[in-house]
Amino acid sequence: MFKPALQDGHNRSVSYVRISVTDRCNLRCSYCSAPTFLPHSRTQILSYEEILRLVRVLAGMGVDKVRLTGGEPLVRRHLDSLVARLNDIDGINDISLTTNGVLLEKQAAPLWAAGLRRVNISLDTLDPSRFKKITGRDYFARVLSGIKAALKIGFAPVKINVVVMRGVNDDELLAFAALTRKYPVHVRFIEYMPIGSSSLWNPADMVSGAQIIEQISNEMAVLEPVTVKLGGPARLYRLPGAPGKIGVITAMSNHFCDSCNRIRITADGHLRACLLSDNEFDLKEVLRAGGDLEKITEIVRQAVASKSAEHGLACNSERKCSRVMSTIGG
Repeated sequence: MFKPALQDGHNRSVSYVRISVTDRCNLRCSYCSAPTFLPHSRTQILSYEEILRLVRVLAGMGVDKVRLTGGEPLVRRHLDSLVARLNDIDGINDISLTTNGVLLEKQAAPLWAAGLRRVNISLDTLDPSRFKKITGRDYFARVLSGIKAALKIGFAPVKINVVVMRGVNDDELLAFAALTRKYPVHVRFIEYMPIGSSSLWNPADMVSGAQIIEQISNEMAVLEPVTVKLGGPARLYRLPGAPGKIGVITAMSNHFCDSCNRIRITADGHLRACLLSDNEFDLKEVLRAGGDLEKITEIVRQAVASKSAEHGLACNSERKCSRVMSTIGG
């Protein structure tokens, strides 16, 4: 059935929504965590029914891809039931999950049974003691078990997201890249971004995608570019003969705004057309006021129309994103 494309003012079609099901997390990473969390009550965060209602509207507008995020989405109970019901929505062709992996070992099988097939796992170090220092929790072994469980069950691709921070974990680039020689995983190196109003971010802490590729190519092997049919923020490469892939996400040094196809729904029901802009549209209030299809559709189109041509964020520019990542949705 034909569905009209949801287009912004720059002729980009929006077909992908990232939905935060909670702002809570079981880790305390300094660059991501909020100091306090919203109560898991219907008054504060969207219920599963409200999420489903919203996705049905978005599917009717041409959105066919959903990613569940947090906080840490697996801390919210019965997430597999939400996945199963999302899979039943006509027009939704792809459902994925971003997680820190701490609870994934036990939940991988129920999520697979519910229809989930792709998972991204955030992991910034392969050193257990450094993991504890970065995250504030001694859960490294749990994350590794979660990754192994996802691979064993058959999730594909399993993506490992690494935020690269100079002086923190940039000495582990080669170790992460080596994972792609052993496992069919996608290791994606992400440039450190100034998200949140804290003063923790410093441009000197950022390692560019070009520097990452140069180091791996010089010290391991020249990376081979990989062409993929489905677009995404990562530029993909492969070490010769490796079953896995290496990606770089260059939101700072070489942004990909011209191909952005996504919007975000925060756990408290606000729609953000751009990760790095605090311009938000309240959907929770409309959903709870009994807003009909036309009203919700109108707000979504208004939000999408507000998308800027690019986020305009350079290392020396004024910040436009005061929320921390856990409150937006990863």
